[in-house]
Amino acid sequence: MLQVKDAMYPVSCPLRTDMSLVYAVETILESGYLGLPVVDTDSIVVGFLSEFDCLPHLLRDSYHCDSHVTVETLMQKNPLVVSPTMSIVDLAQQMALDKPKVYAVVEQGKLLGVITRSMLMKTLSEALKQCNAVA
Repeated sequence: MLQVKDAMYPVSCPLRTDMSLVYAVETILESGYLGLPVVDTDSIVVGFLSEFDCLPHLLRDSYHCDSHVTVETLMQKNPLVVSPTMSIVDLAQQMALDKPKVYAVVEQGKLLGVITRSMLMKTLSEALKQCNAVA
């Protein structure tokens, strides 16, 4: 049975609570994801910051050409997290009902990586291809 750990990707640069808005946005854009987990100094996930969370502040701060906002003030403080051993099927069913497209993968609170809908689709598509190859 496929598990989240079979489809997740590591996060090389998670966000930190004290990051500025500009640096956080740059990190999110470079990651290629719609948002990233926020971790403390022990790599414990404490939040999540998405493009959606950043956009209104970018708009306002770029208009005024001034920003003092940090990730801590913008992040969602109850991030959606999943276990690396969760079934891919269970997560796909959950993602089919919920709007979030990115989940932090954590073990004992520590960030291991992220999993997205597109990662799940790729993994499930590859599994289906293997089924068709056998048939």
